[in-house]
Parts: sequence; C-alpha cells; structure tokens
Amino acid sequence: MTSFTDLIQRITPETYKTLKLAMEIGKWGDGTRMTQEQKELTMQAMILWEQTNLPEEERTGYMGGQECGKQAKKKLSEEQAAMFAPAAGTLH
Repeated sequence: MTSFTDLIQRITPETYKTLKLAMEIGKWGDGTRMTQEQKELTMQAMILWEQTNLPEEERTGYMGGQECGKQAKKKLSEEQAAMFAPAAGTLH
C-alpha cells in the first residue's frame, strides 16, 4: 500500500493547483461539495507539497513581515510615539 507521503511526492504542479482551487471554493472540479474529511486531507496534502516545492513566502499560512507589537513600537518616530502615548495626568 502507498503511504500518504508517497502520494504527496507524486503530486504535480497541475494537481496542486486543482487541489488549491477545490479548497478555495469547497468543491471538486465536477461541482461535488468536499466533505470535511476531504478538506482536511487536501489541506494536509497541500501544506506537505508546498514544503518541498514552493518558496516559504508562497506557502499556505505564510505571514512574512509580521512583527510583535513591542518590536513595531520601537520603530515609531518620536512624533508617532507621542501621538500614541497616554495623556499626562490621566488615570488610564
């Protein structure tokens, strides 16, 4: 019997595009709605295929350029920081 990993290795770029479209619209190419199990397995297959075939910034779930709030605040100019600073004498 073929393993899930073996099946992933056999996915072509065309098949990947078909799977991706099916996930986006929730239906197969013939119009049949995907079951929850099919959605889960398709998403797993897409993610595994992407890991070896796409650059990181093109993969499902990629959130490049995101920074936590503390790091983003450090990059504010003095004027911007003053705009968002608590007002003096408030009890906030």
